[in-house]
Amino acid sequence: MIKGLHYVRSKRANGFTRWYVYAWRGGPLIGKFDCKNKPSFLPREVRNVLKALEKKRGVDPTTLLSLIREWRSCDPNRPSSPEWAALAPSTRRTWGSALDVVEKKWGNVPLDVFNDPRMVGKVVAWRDSRAETPRAADIGVTVLRALLEFGRLRGRVTINVASNIPTLYRNGQRAEIVWTDEDMDRFAAVARERGRIHVLDGLRLAALTGLRREDLVTLTWAEVGEHAIEKVALKRSKGKRRRATVPRIPALNALLEELRTRYRKDGVETVLVNSFGEPWSGDGFGGSFNRIRDEAEIVFIDADTGERKGKHLHDVRGTFCTKLLTETDLSEREVADIMGWSPDKVASIRRVYVDQSSVVRAIGARISKSHNSGNSVQKVEEGV
Repeated sequence: MIKGLHYVRSKRANGFTRWYVYAWRGGPLIGKFDCKNKPSFLPREVRNVLKALEKKRGVDPTTLLSLIREWRSCDPNRPSSPEWAALAPSTRRTWGSALDVVEKKWGNVPLDVFNDPRMVGKVVAWRDSRAETPRAADIGVTVLRALLEFGRLRGRVTINVASNIPTLYRNGQRAEIVWTDEDMDRFAAVARERGRIHVLDGLRLAALTGLRREDLVTLTWAEVGEHAIEKVALKRSKGKRRRATVPRIPALNALLEELRTRYRKDGVETVLVNSFGEPWSGDGFGGSFNRIRDEAEIVFIDADTGERKGKHLHDVRGTFCTKLLTETDLSEREVADIMGWSPDKVASIRRVYVDQSSVVRAIGARISKSHNSGNSVQKVEEGV
């Protein structure tokens, strides 16, 4: 099987299956084949076809499409740029879909057009036209911005007209949303009822480490130190990979001991495993996690719209933040360093979920004390 070919299957009215084979996704059609199984080709055959098609349908080097192909190669015989290759696999999948949208919208537009500052308005209008899916609209602008920055650094464009464009998605910053103890208990109940204890393991580990999904499923025992977990995060921040150092609090120590007892196939060194004793994939764990979350109805209410929205696995990081604030004597700055957040975000978590809870408990204690005092006075008066 030749890597990079794109296959599209279509059922024919006569019951046969027709395969449309493209040189790459969005690339030229190599041929149509009527056969039951996916057609295969010898490398030499594909190279010959590609050479002929490239000569006949070469990409115009003056268009944005040429820059897209330079950034993310669709040619199996030519690697993508170092910038694209450096993206995490999950980011490449998400950005790849958005880049397909950018290509469809702007691919045939000459690069010179993107040197005109008036294109900023065009980009904003494109973002607004997709406002019904605000997060997708924002990702589209993010990907276009990264593409144009790639081109600017290589002298293909002189300015980046997609920079400094505000986002539409109000919940893009979700640091104020956390999983409560009640959320955790409901999730655990459904996971145990469904026999999905291995998914619950991931939630519990996330709540005690604050690790992102990809870092959770790839965490190995070799990265678990005596006093802390040390792991190079798979996600890049400002072009660099951050080293996550997570202190081992008592609850985490107890969980790690429990996770060591899970069945593992020989050679499997990840802390989390699925029911087969194998490492989770990010998408595999994410899908299993979301199904239990939805059945357990783990949601929050959007303060602006009143809409019920599912809490994300990523929001469990906020739960870990509250544990650091309440179960350790770490400062907000130290907690921020562990979380990879700004001190302002940590302060927001403290105000909403830590200080507010303390205030409510104090009010409750005062009410209880006042009630008891009132009863005592009444008893004295009744005695008189």
